[in-house]
Amino acid sequence: MIITTPRLRLRPWREEDREAFAALTADPEVMRDLGGPLDRARSDAKLDRYRAAFDRHGFCRWAVESLVGEVLGYAGIMPLEPDHPLGPGVEIGWRLMRRAWGHGYATEAATAALADGFGRLGLAEILAYTAPDNLRSQSVMARLRLRRDSARDFTAIYDGAAWQGLVWVARPPTGR
Repeated sequence: MIITTPRLRLRPWREEDREAFAALTADPEVMRDLGGPLDRARSDAKLDRYRAAFDRHGFCRWAVESLVGEVLGYAGIMPLEPDHPLGPGVEIGWRLMRRAWGHGYATEAATAALADGFGRLGLAEILAYTAPDNLRSQSVMARLRLRRDSARDFTAIYDGAAWQGLVWVARPPTGR
């Protein structure tokens, strides 16, 4: 399963992607809004979750790579954990290497992942959430034309600290 856009490929993660994924998750600026960088064990565990999600559900946080094969980060949908404050559902997320920021890749990859979720998977709704100070992700959500749903905002405890999530909603294009 590969999703191709004009500039990118979204594909399942491979074993040989571990180094690139570890570099992504070790960057303090890239990981600032998620509690900071991950050590190698936590990075590998996260990648294993993404690979298992694809095996189990047929979708995941896809590896995002350039058309020449350079891994730029990830984007895609994942099922929410059973104990998530938003309850059952599917959410979209993205994270890119710093060198890939500012080129529209997050919007391009997320657009493709949403189209796959609504088209191939037939989902009725895909959620997105971010912290109040993550203006980059909020800008991507605006470019994706996600609808803000403040009634679903939540606070959760991660690693002993309270984290506030602002929620947006994507629905299939009309006429479907």
